[in-house]
Amino acid sequence: MARVRYLGPEQVTVPELGRTVEPDAVVEVPDDRFEGYVCQTTNWEAVEEPGAKASKKTAAPSPQKEG
Repeated sequence: MARVRYLGPEQVTVPELGRTVEPDAVVEVPDDRFEGYVCQTTNWEAVEEPGAKASKKTAAPSPQKEG
């Protein structure tokens, strides 16, 4: 799931999320609805885009040198 921050000045009820969101709160939103939030630039900002966790890869460990 993607994450967005609410930028509004007072709490808001978000029926899609089934909860009330406080100012400056970071909430998870469905990946397929991410654009519907961040296009409202006065209300929401992106924190973690859809698939961000899945795309982060860790480097394979380096082989240890003998010696």
